[in-house]
Amino acid sequence: MALHVGLVGLPNVGKSTLFNALTNASVPAENYPFCTIDPHVAVTEVPDERLTKMAAIFNSQKIIPTTVQFVDIAGLVKGAASGEGLGNKFLSNVMETDLILHVLRCFDDADITHVDNHVNPSSDFDTIVTELCLKDMESLEKRLKKTEMLMKKAKSSGDAKEVKKLTAEQELLAEVQKALDATDAIKVTQLVSDAREHGITTISLLAAKKFLVVANVGEDEFAEQGYKDNTHYQALISRFGQERVIVASARIEAELAQMESEEAEEMKQDLGITETGLYNIIRTAYHHLGLITFFTCGPKEAHAWSIRRGTKAPAAAGTIHSDLERGFICAETYSCQDMFAEGTEAGLKQSGKMRTEGKEYVIQDGDVINVRFNV
Repeated sequence: MALHVGLVGLPNVGKSTLFNALTNASVPAENYPFCTIDPHVAVTEVPDERLTKMAAIFNSQKIIPTTVQFVDIAGLVKGAASGEGLGNKFLSNVMETDLILHVLRCFDDADITHVDNHVNPSSDFDTIVTELCLKDMESLEKRLKKTEMLMKKAKSSGDAKEVKKLTAEQELLAEVQKALDATDAIKVTQLVSDAREHGITTISLLAAKKFLVVANVGEDEFAEQGYKDNTHYQALISRFGQERVIVASARIEAELAQMESEEAEEMKQDLGITETGLYNIIRTAYHHLGLITFFTCGPKEAHAWSIRRGTKAPAAAGTIHSDLERGFICAETYSCQDMFAEGTEAGLKQSGKMRTEGKEYVIQDGDVINVRFNV
């Protein structure tokens, strides 16, 4: 399962610079709006030390990590919902992502212009979310009219099940409309998520997309966690909470991406950086999207796979190949942490830590599975 993350932000907030750093790609990052005209896409490996360790144990010839797809989406301006700037393209590109990564500028630099001539990351976020909500209001109004027509049809035909379904959706849309009027993206996301858990669905909404916030701080502030004194960063933490805000320095990440590994490690140690922006972003994105990783390992290859938390063994097997799900019998399963402790499959069997699991087994993060099937 590829994770699709869209980087969004106002012009000149460091979005394309961060994209270049995360993907080691070459995308224009000039000091003017709309340098990224079309969305640039890059697939990046998800760093996972567990996969490297498993490959060493099995002496695997090939290592295949799971991946994340980053999309650098063109900068937005006020009026995007009505087609201003690159509005229509921007909004359609956002709809295609699994997760929105709001890149917000938290540094002052007289040499880099800001579209509003002042640095205010919270205001920048509001500008983007307002445009998403305005576009959603158009879609919501159309959907409400359609549900009214469908309701009349369902009532006239005596379809009680359809009436109940449409009533639930209309109630949801009424609550969502209030949240959109207040440009409360967090409320919209929560409403849609809660409704989905109860089997209530509706149209896709831009404001309902899961999102994270990247606080792009200056180079001098990122070293030794100096950003904790940054008032812009503090304001974002106060508004969104620690779990939703990722701090990064696009410039530092860009420098690290151009260095050899040993040189990059030396620079990180000098600056007191314990993990790169890429690892932090993916780890946090996994958490918010409810994703976990399982492994298949052998002498030919060690392979990491991403699935939704709560996925049962047959469906997980289906991510490897559809035949494995169709003919699923059972799965030999163990935790990679147990393998690190025991060292061999023989040791796992002797200690009773290798299990045979059936169709109702829910795959856990870090599981290693070997599927038995028959088609």
